[in-house]
Amino acid sequence: MTGPPSPDGAAPDGAAPDLPPELVPPELARQLEALGAGLVWRVGKDELSDDVVVRLGYASATPRFAFLPRLRSANDAELQAALNENRLVIEWVD
Repeated sequence: MTGPPSPDGAAPDGAAPDLPPELVPPELARQLEALGAGLVWRVGKDELSDDVVVRLGYASATPRFAFLPRLRSANDAELQAALNENRLVIEWVD
């Protein structure tokens, strides 16, 4: 999640800038689309802390998500606050 771009085109907070679709090479766009179609994710707050957890894995790993600790719901403001405060945890689910 990034904020609006600055007037000079630089991305906020050192994030990579969003490229207009016409500047993304067609083969890369196709590969990213194929990868995105095969991924599943869950986003929520950790049960024991206020960290926001992003769980990400291939669709074939979906059953394993059920064995992980539950995540509480997190709204956009909570997600943004966690990102700003470096409390965002990314977990890869095999």
